[in-house]
Formats: sequence, structure tokens, C-alpha cells
Amino acid sequence: MTGGQALPDPIPNDHREPLFGSFLTPDAAQPQRVLTLARLSEQLGLQIVSVHDHPYQARFLDSWTLFSVIAASTERIAVVPNVANLPMRPPVVLARSVATLDLLSGGRVELGLGAGAFWDAIAANGGPRRTPGESVDALAEAISVIRRVWDVDGGAIHADGRYYQLRGAHPGPAPAHSVGPWVGSYKARMLALTGRLADGWLPSSSYAPPEQLRAMNAQIDDGAEAAGRRAADIRRLYNIAGRFANRSGGFLDGRCEQWAEQLAELTLVEHISGYILASDDPDTLRRFASEVVPTVRELVATGRQRSAEPVGSPPPALLPRVSEVSPSVFTGSEVRAIATSDDGARLSQTRLWDEATRPIGPPPDPERRYTAAELASSQTLVAVHDHLRSELRAVRRLVAGVLAGSLEVPQARQALAAMTLRQNSWTTGTYCAAYCRLVTTHHTIEDRSVFPRLRRSDPRLAAVLDRLEAEHATIHEVLEEVDRALVLYLETPNISPALQGALDVLTDTLLSHLAYEERELAEPLAASGFL
Repeated sequence: MTGGQALPDPIPNDHREPLFGSFLTPDAAQPQRVLTLARLSEQLGLQIVSVHDHPYQARFLDSWTLFSVIAASTERIAVVPNVANLPMRPPVVLARSVATLDLLSGGRVELGLGAGAFWDAIAANGGPRRTPGESVDALAEAISVIRRVWDVDGGAIHADGRYYQLRGAHPGPAPAHSVGPWVGSYKARMLALTGRLADGWLPSSSYAPPEQLRAMNAQIDDGAEAAGRRAADIRRLYNIAGRFANRSGGFLDGRCEQWAEQLAELTLVEHISGYILASDDPDTLRRFASEVVPTVRELVATGRQRSAEPVGSPPPALLPRVSEVSPSVFTGSEVRAIATSDDGARLSQTRLWDEATRPIGPPPDPERRYTAAELASSQTLVAVHDHLRSELRAVRRLVAGVLAGSLEVPQARQALAAMTLRQNSWTTGTYCAAYCRLVTTHHTIEDRSVFPRLRRSDPRLAAVLDRLEAEHATIHEVLEEVDRALVLYLETPNISPALQGALDVLTDTLLSHLAYEERELAEPLAASGFL
């Protein structure tokens, strides 16, 4: 067992780099399979491997025994119970188990901790049966005991709790790195406890869907502030499940690009800083690690970079948590100012629509004032659009280099990172096609979710939304033309003007459309409270 890199040191949660991991089933009928998937998780570059902890379930392997074998079979990845079942694992023993494995693995253990569930099964296996209120109180006592066991300089431990009593227990061993419980919590008292006592929050999307995260995060923040703690110090992680499909559905139901946009949005807006995918399918884990994770990181980096740049008089495009900013300081006209302006420059003589006929939505209400939370919707739209603009610039640079003969295959590989293709023309085609899919996915999300919400919230936007949807259809046709030009270029490189011309038309239409959309929807998105 060798030591790996410990997870990042405590820094404000909204500045942490997102963590990514797997959530595996410890199926006793296939003991080698979970080990194979854990090793695959490390090979794919994931940072966490976690498993269920249901000690009363005879069909599952024992989690702590399994963690020891996983840690011995890997070198870098961290192991995490998701989450440890406190009623079946006394806190002193649990604390020493965590510390021991952390020492042996070189600091690669984190503690996901739960108050307990499935009380009939727990009682059937000799554990206590507790009410919801009792389980919360027992968890609070247990966290105190665990921290005191790890405090080797704290002296003998005495505790006279209702659920855990210690009479001079000796502390130790201490873990190799700073370990703090990540609590799985959903209800008000547990969320308040998380803010008051925990180092992290670890809910699952099946019990805490994305639309509920903001209110639950606020309860954690309130608990932290009441205890005199910084809410931003508490890491927010998220167990997720989904499926990859060729059409756009709901949350994590669609193409990789849709997954990436949705997870990046949760990081930038709700400050979720870790995603642990529940899947025992190796192909799903591969797609998640190789296609979703890098794009999420890029989108988050782009959004955070924008947040550090001044944008006229309004605040940065991505703002701190609601509790950290003044509650109402932005007017409707200032929200509109966030939109990216269109300088009117065009590369092609082709015009696919008459910009002069674009409808104009209702003027912003100069008396309406917006909170940071309300601004998040419009600011996220601009951040996503900025990512599309930067990708378009990258496509144009790549095409220009290849067509001019100045970009060789090694340079293309360096620019495109994961791509390992042999010909300049094929590299160009693959990159452009991937970008076209990203744009199409973004427009589909708008058409199927954002626009219907705006229609309901403000019927005066109908003409603008109709025009935007029509422009989406036109842009789709332009993307198809780029695809056709790519095919022709791949077959006959001497017709490069057709490819360049198609890219120019795409550039003109897309940049014009994005600026129009931001100008018309920035303030309505804030007013609708979409996120």
C-alpha cells in the first residue's frame, strides 16, 4: 500500500476544485467485480471510490474489510464509506478504524457518516432502534467522540452522553491527514447539525434533487453561522445517478455535454464541489471520467475566471452564496448590462436572418432590485455562452492552422489533449463535430426547459422566445452545413474554401444569436427565479 495525494486542504468551498468519484455496490456474490471497478476508478483518474455501508445486509461485503483490500490494491484513490452506518459501528471503534486505514494507506481515507436508517434491519442484527430525533442526537454525540479519539494531545476521554459513555478512554491513533465527517443529511435537524458539526455534506440526488439543493444548503449555512463557523468551509458533495442517451431528458439524462453543463451549473451556482457517480457499469464510469469530468472542470474554470473579471458596474458574473452578500443591490437595468454586446462585425456576406426584425422584449423595471440568488440564472447563461464563444475561437484557430499547413499532428494532439488521431484533416473534423454537438445540446436544454418557464412567467416575452427558437433551428441547419463541409473537406482537401465559409457563417450567426439572447433574457431570467 503506497501513499497517494490527500484530498485538497480546507479552502472556501466555492473555490475548491471539484472532486469526482464512483459509488459502487459491495455485492458479495461478485466480490472481485467491486475490486475491479475500484481499480478502474483509479485508472480513470477519479479521486474517490465509495461503497454502501449496510452491515445488516447479508448480500453485501463488509465495508471496512473491503476498504482495506481496495486501499491495498490501489495507490492514489481515496476510499469513503457512503455513508458509515453509525448505529452498527460504535464511534470509538469507527474512529480507530478510519485512523488505522488512513495511516496504512498514506492518507487516503475520508469518513462519510450517517445517522442510520432501516431500523428493523438494524434491530434484527442487534443494533439499537432509534426515533429520528434520537438518531440525530446520537450522531451529534458520536461526532464529538470521534474527534476526541483523533485528538491524541487531548488527554483521557470522558463522555456522559445519553447514547455514548466513555470513562477515561485513551485517544489515538490520529489519522495521517485531517479527516472530518461528511454527513449524509436531508431533514431540517440533520442539515442544521451538518452546518454545526460536520466538515462536509454528502446527500444523494435521488433523495435531494437539484431543485432542492439551494434551500437545503441555506439550512446548513444557518447551522454553521449559529455555531460561529464559516459556512464556506463545509464541503458540499453530491451522490449522483443518471444515464447517457442520444436525446436530452431531465437531470443527468442525455448526452455527455448535457451532464457536464448541469454539473458545472451546480458547482458555479450551488457550490457543489464533488460528484460521486453511483454506477457498477464500467462503460458508464469510463464515459463519465473521460468525457464529462474534463468538460465540467473546463466550464467551472471558465465561470470562475469570469467571476474574477470586472464587468462594468455590476458585480462579477458568478457570486458568493446568498448569505454572504447584501440582499438587494442590483436593478433591472444593471442586470441587462451583464449581457455581452454585439459589435456588428461579420465574416461572411451570407445573412440567414434579418436582425432588424428581431422582437424586443419588455423594458427592465428600473425599480425592481435583485438578490445574488436571483441574478444567478442570468449570470450562468452568460458563463455558458462564454464557454461556447471560447470553444468557437479554438475551432477557428485550429482550422486556420491546419488549412495553412502550419499545424502539424503533434501540435494538434497537444491542443486537443485526449485526441490521438493521425491526420490534420481528421483532427479538424472530429473537433468541429464535437463542438457542434455541444451547441446543439445547449440549445435543446433552452428550448425544452428554460423557454417554457419564461413563457409562463412573462407572456410578453412570447415574440422574443419564438424568434430565439426559430434562430435555434437556423443554427442547427448551419451546424449541419458545417458537417457537410467537413465531410467534403475530408474527402477532397482542395475545397477548403467551403469549410472556411461554413465556419464563417456559423461564427456570424452564433455570436449574433448569443448576444441577442443575453440582451433579451438576462433580466427576465433573474425575474423568473429560474434556478
